[in-house]
Amino acid sequence: MYLILWEFAVAPQRVAEFRSIYSPSGEWAKLFAQAVGYLGTELLESCEDLPRFVTIDRWRDAADFAEFQQRFREPYAALDARCKHLTLSERKLGAFRPAGK
Repeated sequence: MYLILWEFAVAPQRVAEFRSIYSPSGEWAKLFAQAVGYLGTELLESCEDLPRFVTIDRWRDAADFAEFQQRFREPYAALDARCKHLTLSERKLGAFRPAGK
């Protein structure tokens, strides 16, 4: 499994919209679901530092994600541009795999 984690500081007035778009059934997940190897998205909300969120996007492997990036480059960029107003900052935490794999 290949996991990609992102951290977002969300504009307080945009939290509901952010939750909707970045949820496991939101627009990002629907875009990812068009690709082979996508296994799902999880949205985590900070209990300590609001409004801060982390997404975990699960892929079968890095090759599936790389193929998605190539095939869906334009729709990804368009959705990313549409979502810029929701966040104060975003940071890729990295790509991970289960330990020992």
